[in-house]
Amino acid sequence: MGTIQIENVSFKYAQMMDKLFDSLNLKIDESWKLVLIGRNGRGKTTLLKMLMGKLDYQGQIVSNLNFYYYPQTVVNKRISTVEIVKQIAKLEDYDLWKIEIELNKLQVSSKVLQQEFATLSPGEQTKILLAILFIDDSGFQLIDEPTNHLDIEGRRIVSDYLKSKKGFIVISHDKSFLNPVIDHVISINRADVDVYKGNFDTWQMNKEQQDHHEMAEKEQLKKDINRLHETAVKRENWSKQSEFQKNKKHYSEKVNLDKGFLGHKSAKMMKKAKTATKRVDSAIGEKQELLKNLEVEAPITLNYVAKSHPDTLVTVEKLQLKHEQIATPVIDFKVKPNQVVTLVGKNGIGKTTILKQILGLPQPFAQTGKITVANNLKISYLPQDNELKGSIQQLAVDKKIEPELIYSNLRKLGFERSLFEQPVEKMSQGQRRKVALAMSLSQEANLYLWDEPLNYLDIITREQVIEAIKKQHPTMLLIDHDLDLIEAVSTEKVELHS
Repeated sequence: MGTIQIENVSFKYAQMMDKLFDSLNLKIDESWKLVLIGRNGRGKTTLLKMLMGKLDYQGQIVSNLNFYYYPQTVVNKRISTVEIVKQIAKLEDYDLWKIEIELNKLQVSSKVLQQEFATLSPGEQTKILLAILFIDDSGFQLIDEPTNHLDIEGRRIVSDYLKSKKGFIVISHDKSFLNPVIDHVISINRADVDVYKGNFDTWQMNKEQQDHHEMAEKEQLKKDINRLHETAVKRENWSKQSEFQKNKKHYSEKVNLDKGFLGHKSAKMMKKAKTATKRVDSAIGEKQELLKNLEVEAPITLNYVAKSHPDTLVTVEKLQLKHEQIATPVIDFKVKPNQVVTLVGKNGIGKTTILKQILGLPQPFAQTGKITVANNLKISYLPQDNELKGSIQQLAVDKKIEPELIYSNLRKLGFERSLFEQPVEKMSQGQRRKVALAMSLSQEANLYLWDEPLNYLDIITREQVIEAIKKQHPTMLLIDHDLDLIEAVSTEKVELHS
């Protein structure tokens, strides 16, 4: 039976002040279908890279398993898919039946092997790379965010596919995708790492119980800490009074004070006060540690300005977009004030294309039908790709957004202050996504056009986004494949069928 033993492992990146992992100890069995959970930037992908031997760390990782990582690097997407499969999986022509078996399980036609990889849909590319991962059934798979480019049906298919496999580690934040698949959870918390036997719901139930317990103690802890502070202040005041008495010159002439005696007494009192202060500081630190894993989940808000006139902000009538052999379905819908309209459909059907057409962005599509957008609308657009570059400060200036507002939203999203000066392109995918989200939240808007906003975002951030939309009822045209988000916030669902 294969295992992974992580013993006293510590790691931090050069630009970080604190360690990402400090004396981490874990034992993982090869039969576990395991998910890594934790806020963006906690080290989930870093842990996978350490298992792959791609990062230097202190401590040791001992395993007899062969690790395979998704997503693999595809150097040249302009060659045939079959050549990419042969390169990555190191297959000969006579072994191609192995990839065909896996593709069949993923409901992908083997005909795609003859297509140029770049011409495949994002969902097809994801499935090809996952199929390559599982060709060697003696390997242990490390799967990093497989759902980001999958539609609802694709997520169901991949979920069923992973259910049939014997053991792996996956990073994902999609509850509907994970629950049927996993049997263990590793939770990377603020201060430690926990292991749970069970699925996503098991982890969430335990997390809520732990948070409830810590919140119940929080007020009492505040009182205890305040009391300890008061004790420290009193001790300090006593020592100061004693020192003052040493140098006092206006005593009655009838009293002959022994300054040596008072000095000794003062020094003794000062020493006691310092010792007591150290004990108080230590006690305060211990009490604050009791709240070590309580996540900061400050509510986020959209800088939304309601616009009640006209009564329809966007009208789409018999719209179809065509380019060469590509055509979107004919579609009709309206977006009215305080509605969240969600476009639902499989990958490649044209949802993003329609969103860009509404925005008036340049595209090579001929349009039939009509798009009407109300005049003088302030629109906040959150695209699905993360192409931001430069500093947060400069991005704020370019978008004419108050930088402090972006910083405030980022802190609410669990973003570390130490990252504020770092170029966005140097951040992790989740951190970059949070910057894009914080900018959209901060931008004053009458209408939000959000394209797969939850990509790469951790579960806590997802819940914050859902709660903000439910509370504020902004006017929004939304594209996403996360069923929890769709069901929670949609006023109307517009389904696109080919």
